[in-house]
Amino acid sequence: MKVAVVGATGLVGTVMLKVLEERNFPLTELIPVASEKSVGKEITFKGKKFPIVSMDTAISMKPDIALFSAGGNTSLEHAPRFKEAGTTVIDNSSAWRMDPAIKLIVPEVNAHELSIDNKIIANPNCSTIQMVVVLKPLHDKYKIKRVVVSTYQSVTGTGVKAVEQLMNERKGVDGPKAYPYEIDLNVLPHIDVFTENGYTKEEMKMVKETNKIMSDDNIKVTATTVRIPVMGGHSESVNIEFENDFDLAEVRSILEKAPGVIVVDDVANLKYPMPKDAHEKDEVFVGRIRRDESAPKALNLWIVADNLRKGAATNAVQIAEYLIQKELV
Repeated sequence: MKVAVVGATGLVGTVMLKVLEERNFPLTELIPVASEKSVGKEITFKGKKFPIVSMDTAISMKPDIALFSAGGNTSLEHAPRFKEAGTTVIDNSSAWRMDPAIKLIVPEVNAHELSIDNKIIANPNCSTIQMVVVLKPLHDKYKIKRVVVSTYQSVTGTGVKAVEQLMNERKGVDGPKAYPYEIDLNVLPHIDVFTENGYTKEEMKMVKETNKIMSDDNIKVTATTVRIPVMGGHSESVNIEFENDFDLAEVRSILEKAPGVIVVDDVANLKYPMPKDAHEKDEVFVGRIRRDESAPKALNLWIVADNLRKGAATNAVQIAEYLIQKELV
């Protein structure tokens, strides 16, 4: 089992390597791939050194699986080349997500859609992944009509430059800027670029990706995505309106049994999910479970997950694990 990690030196690529190691992924050969300036440098995996290779070299090595986290343009250019070499690509960029020919996969929700013919598989947006893991079991039971979500997203979702900006501002140091404004002691209601309808691309990703992953265009979604000066995880306030009424105890029971979900909901003892608790964890945490008293058949939830892990690297590795388990590679 030869596995390439494309973008191995980036924030998500580094976490992919960590997750592969932690989960004891059954690879026999690791092929780290990065930009030309990194070729020849070494990364350490399971105590061994591996040289970083170029894209062309990696393709010539014909890996079984390529985990991509190197940006949309890189993916559009090179994922088809890996596919031609017989490799199954799991891509973390937005490049392929809304392509009708490409599966958009969250293993707990829709891994069953995958077949041996799916040679490019898209990993959804981080904020969408953690939300649909919670939505799916509730939709199966009560049928969701509408979702209103506001996100509180970590600077790690932007990348290394954003983390540096936050830490520089905290130290009073001037440096490169990832955002148009200060992020420390501030909140930016702006993630990705604005589109003609006044929403950002991040907000529209959450709308369209939710419908695609859940295989249901009747679920209405509206989103406001917000960047906050936090590292370690994304948080979401989610309001869900159902077709059918629900019992709160049953909702908790469903979520407690849901794969990949941990319920942290004990307000009497001030227990609720926070990014610090989700940091470096693979699960999605849900709490503040309560009825929306302003609308019938509506529920409020608070959802938190590590955006670099379940929101990116772990989800991709879980897809790869599923492919191996079902003998699709």
